[in-house]
Amino acid sequence: MEQIHHRSCNLCEAMCGIQIFHQEGKIIGFKGDPLDKFSRGHICPKGPELKALYEDPDRIKFPLKQTATGWIEVSWVEALSEIAEKIVNIQNQYGNDAVGVYSGNPSVHNYGSMLFGQRFINKLKTKNNFSATSVDQLPHQLLSYLMFGHQLLVPIPDIDHTKYFLILGGNPFASNGSLMSSPDVKKRLKSIQERGGKYVVVDPRKSETAMHADEHLFIKPGTDAYFLMAIINCMFEKNLVKKSNLINDQTLVILKTIAQDFPKETVSRITGITSDSIERVTLEFSKSETAVCYGRVGVSTQEFGAICQWLINVINIISGNIDKTGGAMFTLPAVDLVGVSSVIRSSPGSFNKYQSRVRKLPEFNDELPVSVLAEEILTEGDGKIRALITSAGNPVLSTPNGKKLENAFESLEFMVCVDFYLNETTKYANFILPPTSTLEHDHYDLIFNVFAIRNTTRYNQPLFDPLPGMLHDWEIFSDLTKRIELLRSGKALPKDLVKSKLTPASIIDHALKSGPYGQKTNPTISMSLDLLKTNEHGVDLGSLQPNFPDRLYTEDKKINLVPELIQIDLHRLRKKYSELSNDQAKQDTLLLIGRRHLRSNNSWMHNLPKLMSGKQRCTLMIHPEDAMNLKIQNDDLVLVESNVGKIQIQAEVTEELMPGVVSIPHGFGHGRSGTKQKVASEFAGVSINDLTDDQTVDEFSGNAAFSGTKVSIRKI
Repeated sequence: MEQIHHRSCNLCEAMCGIQIFHQEGKIIGFKGDPLDKFSRGHICPKGPELKALYEDPDRIKFPLKQTATGWIEVSWVEALSEIAEKIVNIQNQYGNDAVGVYSGNPSVHNYGSMLFGQRFINKLKTKNNFSATSVDQLPHQLLSYLMFGHQLLVPIPDIDHTKYFLILGGNPFASNGSLMSSPDVKKRLKSIQERGGKYVVVDPRKSETAMHADEHLFIKPGTDAYFLMAIINCMFEKNLVKKSNLINDQTLVILKTIAQDFPKETVSRITGITSDSIERVTLEFSKSETAVCYGRVGVSTQEFGAICQWLINVINIISGNIDKTGGAMFTLPAVDLVGVSSVIRSSPGSFNKYQSRVRKLPEFNDELPVSVLAEEILTEGDGKIRALITSAGNPVLSTPNGKKLENAFESLEFMVCVDFYLNETTKYANFILPPTSTLEHDHYDLIFNVFAIRNTTRYNQPLFDPLPGMLHDWEIFSDLTKRIELLRSGKALPKDLVKSKLTPASIIDHALKSGPYGQKTNPTISMSLDLLKTNEHGVDLGSLQPNFPDRLYTEDKKINLVPELIQIDLHRLRKKYSELSNDQAKQDTLLLIGRRHLRSNNSWMHNLPKLMSGKQRCTLMIHPEDAMNLKIQNDDLVLVESNVGKIQIQAEVTEELMPGVVSIPHGFGHGRSGTKQKVASEFAGVSINDLTDDQTVDEFSGNAAFSGTKVSIRKI
């Protein structure tokens, strides 16, 4: 008899509600859940591929150990015991920092991995902790920490109520709204237009989102900070700045002095956006009934990524659109990671408590920038990383200078990967520890409800039982943590798996009950895990509501409009601005940017054939003018070279890009030997991160700055 399983898809940030039709242990169909008030029946091509992921014959299900003759399957007890002994021995011999950790993007799509993985990391007591944060949204969180007092007080565009939406370096049509969890984003953006508003995209590429926007402005990669500064300067010149009780008037004086050094006429020459367009966007934004400015990964991953995110926040604040319906707002999720009394409370954040050993880049929230990972392995001396544990990540493809990272991984004394694929990173491991797949474990969106455009919540129960002997992520981390504790206390290791009485579900239940919608705070809803289990379509908690100054984490309950550290970093911006203002030379090199596609979410989804079907998407996009100058035609094989590497790739001549800019998608490059994924032969592609430089970062935040990499190109 056919049955329906309701859950949310956790393959991207959108959290779309889906219906899975199944019969006798087999999946027979997928549909969007029309009763999910958040996603409203929307589903993208990724959701149905949960079936392919679950059934993938390449997926590893039991521990693998690498030997001189190849990979062999071993028991969990053998693997976890040997790993714990090796970790403890290395730390005893070389110190805690000799063991490093890297957590990939899928970690935050798995609440069990988040909760118990962090406990494991804490137990290691190492400073060499890395994650995908520093090749992505680090500037967002850093500026939330500096301006609002908490790293997770990230402003969320109130897309459902705004009348003017300014998007920089983001492509919601492909991402479903990154750091703006927004299912059915196409209809939501169209609704802005239908209610008489407009949305404008500023991007070096005419992306899928830009194609449907009211206006698209090409901008030279890496110059967004100057464009944003010119808007602020124009706002002061036109008396469009609005005062607020949330900011000190004196900081407006400081801000005006800073912005006046960036007149639109000079900025126009640097950015490629006309001064008339800068002024028009400023006037439209400032005079709109409601407006919000939003910048995503394209503005974060550049030389002044932190300054860009500061300026975006500033524009929302001084235009009167912060913490306002239709502007930039803040969530109040059922599990409140920001709340003082929350059971699962995130740290407000930290910055520059310590630095990386080699290059002295700053920590953020007890993590170092992943751009230093290779050098911290390869450089001799105290604190050198000798062992590495990765979880749900493929840094060889997803972080700068992948070839250098491969050399580093080859030199490690010991490596462990919690992953269910033998891929470009895990092939270097001594052990691969595979967790269950999405449909085999329960799920609660712990992090993306913090970034959602509406306060909603739902709990996902597993559809299938895992095979006997398989373990969930949290069980792997829980057992390994306990074995390390036992070894450090001089006790013998158990002969069986260590079972934890504490589970992710029990932690979430407690957090829900004590949260802002729990019995004591909101008896009308009386939130609990049992409530969510009986509401399989989720529980709608309403639109985002103003909650400042109460929710501000600053001591004076005011926004720190111009943080002191930003003022210091402005010296760097002014110096580069002066150089660009006086530079009249023709650009000889092309500037490389990345891109993503709706059907692929980072490297690990490329093993699903249906998502990779169709024409080859790993191409070098190049403008017709540049192609003509280089005598390149569509589909030609070209050599792309940067200061760190070179790759061969098929050219795609298109007017989607502005002249002088080329684009390669992120996450490809599966043709390396030693992996076991069918995608490697048909849709392997090449890795953009064989061209990006790990030495090129936003010097302030430490975030990778690979947007705008200089490259040369020639036809092969």
